[in-house]
Amino acid sequence: MALPRRAALGALLATAACGGRQEPPPAPARPPSYAHLTPLRLAVARIEVIPPTDPAATRTMPPAPLAPAEVVRIMAEDRLSAAGGPGHARFLTRAATLTRETTAAGGVFTSGSERITCIMRCRLEVLTEEGGPAGFAEAEVRRTAVRPMGSPAERARAAEEVVRQAGDELNVEFEFQLRRNLRALILPPPGAAPAGTPGEGTPAPVIEPAG
Repeated sequence: MALPRRAALGALLATAACGGRQEPPPAPARPPSYAHLTPLRLAVARIEVIPPTDPAATRTMPPAPLAPAEVVRIMAEDRLSAAGGPGHARFLTRAATLTRETTAAGGVFTSGSERITCIMRCRLEVLTEEGGPAGFAEAEVRRTAVRPMGSPAERARAAEEVVRQAGDELNVEFEFQLRRNLRALILPPPGAAPAGTPGEGTPAPVIEPAG
């Protein structure tokens, strides 16, 4: 009787493994939006959002339905607004990575665990009309979580959660650093500025994706 039982157990494990391999890949996640927040209006003529060019700066280990670099870009385009003035600004993504590290090996009936780490780092540089430096602000966040190494869909959901949390934290830290280091260039919302404030009555904000 032991042999049939072992055969049945082997068939069950094979079916489970086969079913795991047949699971469809996770669908792309809907990116976050920061458009509901008060724009950060800068007294510059334009703002250029420059994508990273170094592959190491955007390393993303799958499954990753939400790319960290995309979240950083959306945060910049949703929050920053060019209100008019001399010079211009450029937003650079210094790092936007998602990495995984095995923390515990799994067995036949138990899954292992992994550490998921998302790092986001950005910099806003303000330049004069002549192209010289006029100020900058930098922000960085690191979000880490240990999760079970379940199915691809479960691992994807865990990665999405970590990336979204990192994006929210970067948004807060970036605004803090901007107000701390470039306070003189931040203008109040339209209608709240005193008469004669630079940028009042200027055209709609301009955000220019580079490349």
